[in-house]
Amino acid sequence: MSYLLPHLRTGYAVDQAILSEEDRVVVIRFGHDWDPVCMQMDEILAGTAEQMKNFAVTYLVDISQVPDFNTMYELYDPCTIMFFFRNKHIMIDLGTGNNNKINWAMNNKQEFIDIVETVYRGARKGRGLVVSPKDYSTKYRY
Repeated sequence: MSYLLPHLRTGYAVDQAILSEEDRVVVIRFGHDWDPVCMQMDEILAGTAEQMKNFAVTYLVDISQVPDFNTMYELYDPCTIMFFFRNKHIMIDLGTGNNNKINWAMNNKQEFIDIVETVYRGARKGRGLVVSPKDYSTKYRY
């Protein structure tokens, strides 16, 4: 499903995507197109992109093609989702302890839309950390 979403192929393109978007949340999936976990997440992202077009824009970044952000954002997981709003990284408290990113593949489109909507509402109010609508603290409940 990654072919349905725009790819950012350079560090400059990633920076410009984050900088240029004024009114919407920028959702970036860092990972590899061939990774099974990313494939599952890409399906969710592609399926929700049309529904979220008014308040979010989604991009994909291959971490081997664009290694510029690997150490800065600690991109060691196979699939990582990060949120930005007006050139600011928006953190989200999912109950997992890692508030910087989502580092697993979700399997429910509506859950993901709810998370992005929560990020958007919190970011519009000037918050740098928002609380997820669902608690993901127990490993096998999500």
